[in-house]
Amino acid sequence: MGESSECSVETVSVIGSLKIIRYYRYSIPRLKLLTQRTQRSLEALPGVTLPLNVEQSVDATVDHRKGPRRRGEQLEQAILTATLEELADGGYSALTMERVAIRARTSKAVLYRRWPGRAELVMDACKLNGVSDVDIPDTGSLRTDVIALLRQLSAKMATPLGGIIRGLIAETARDPEFARLVRERVHIGPAAIDTILERAVTRGDVEPAILTSRRATVATDLLRNQFLLFGAPIDDAIILEIVDDVYLPLVQRVV
Repeated sequence: MGESSECSVETVSVIGSLKIIRYYRYSIPRLKLLTQRTQRSLEALPGVTLPLNVEQSVDATVDHRKGPRRRGEQLEQAILTATLEELADGGYSALTMERVAIRARTSKAVLYRRWPGRAELVMDACKLNGVSDVDIPDTGSLRTDVIALLRQLSAKMATPLGGIIRGLIAETARDPEFARLVRERVHIGPAAIDTILERAVTRGDVEPAILTSRRATVATDLLRNQFLLFGAPIDDAIILEIVDDVYLPLVQRVV
């Protein structure tokens, strides 16, 4: 037999090894080491062209959901964390229950036993990560309370959470049911401003009627619009302008 026959035999042998590697599940480090060696052997043969990356092919055959069994809070935490990571990577529109399940190393059936759909899953993930959590300022002054609140919201918008918030708000325009859930479960700013105004009413700085008027949330609305249109970080001068030039003249009692 000539050189070509020897090459063919060697090629068949190496490809046979590759098939064994693909179909028998070793530990991940051992499996990748073997595939790398096989790929180098194939690449060294004359006239052999690999149709795909061997390591990627093997990765595709490995079920990443296999691992230590998790239950209860540990499993739920992994799912919600995976949901936030998916939101950060591709936004709500690209998020699917299947992608979350793969990232969390579980199954779609497990997700659907806990959440009826992706909208409810996303709301719980946001709650877990404190998307709408803020420390309500209590300085004894309406002006400094509102400034402190807007600065806190602005700082949160400048973190990776800001991108998630922005994506959720944008999605509400396309999905009415999702918009309803966001209004019910994600309160970014308005709940805190209500508490600040209630304290101001008690001090006599604001008329009680302001609490139920549209003027109550103007400060947080303007900050949100600034973020949606221009992104973060939001300059502190803009926050002061919102409070001093717009909000206080609207809500503060005229003496």
